[in-house]
Amino acid sequence: MRTLLLLILCAVSASAEGAWNFAVSGDSRNCGDVVMPAIAKKAAAKSAAFYWHLGDLRATYKIDEDIARRNDQLASPLSTEAYHAMEWTDFIEHEIKPFAMPFFVGIGNHELIPPKSREDFVSTFSQWLDAPVLKDQRLRDDPKSDASRTYYHWNKNGIDFIFLDNASAEQFDSAQLSWFEGVLARDEADAAIKTVVVGMHEALPQSISSNHSMDQSETGETTGLRVYADLLAAQNKFYKRVYVLASHSHFFMNGIFKTKYWREHGGVLPGWIVGTAGAVRYRLPPGSKFAKKAQTDVYGYLLGRAEPSGKIDFEFQPVAETDIPDIVAAQYEPGLVHWCFAENTDIPTLQ
Repeated sequence: MRTLLLLILCAVSASAEGAWNFAVSGDSRNCGDVVMPAIAKKAAAKSAAFYWHLGDLRATYKIDEDIARRNDQLASPLSTEAYHAMEWTDFIEHEIKPFAMPFFVGIGNHELIPPKSREDFVSTFSQWLDAPVLKDQRLRDDPKSDASRTYYHWNKNGIDFIFLDNASAEQFDSAQLSWFEGVLARDEADAAIKTVVVGMHEALPQSISSNHSMDQSETGETTGLRVYADLLAAQNKFYKRVYVLASHSHFFMNGIFKTKYWREHGGVLPGWIVGTAGAVRYRLPPGSKFAKKAQTDVYGYLLGRAEPSGKIDFEFQPVAETDIPDIVAAQYEPGLVHWCFAENTDIPTLQ
């Protein structure tokens, strides 16, 4: 009996030692320069292996409050042109640099508000989009693929992490769909890949947040349904664990595909929305009562704990006003940090 107990304890210990964490969230406009350093600190305390941003870095259509109300901007406010010239540099300085871990960046719809473009995004963030882990994976997939893109994937410990670009109405286009289905087919044939985690900005169609998702364009709905069907097949036919992450809607929700549509059209995939990295907080949609959990007026990130089996447990990690580092708060006019937590909430028209 004693020997059996020791064997069980050793097995549990080995499993715990093999587990590891990662962090995900998106939508850091408005107050991201305030919130993201706190996310970086909390994710580091959880020994996160990396942080994954799901898009909407800065507002672009207006000057973010955390830039406009920073001490160095108060005496001489930025012009719109000057803001556009520095907004992504600001993101790198104030939102990427605080992370003492690999940082994966995704594109959102605000990255395509004029004068910004996909080409600008790839050029500005080439250091991250062409990071060795992404470049090596891209070249293993296709030795002739010599340019970074806004969609990518990488493998870690039997998990394939895939980012899809649905930042504009014509996505997913045929090139991206072909790429994605090729990646998924290789995963399905590879016994070493136990799990597929797909991240994107807008949620796939027919989620609880369908009023602010890929459903808003005909192409988005058609191609998003195809991607969902592909993922269902990976789960049900090829026995891969599948998890789907998005942001775009500025709240936290677990169980976003628990809808009548998906119960009647193939099945419910595990899905989360985590648009909680600093953007103005939206009201929950009417169907949120059917989700496993839904919260708004919160900031934070999704912590994924990956087990050696490929199973991932996700838990929302909130960021409170008291979590904002003093060195960050000192950069702003008095009251800005409190404004982010008390008043950066709701807008009459979703942007």
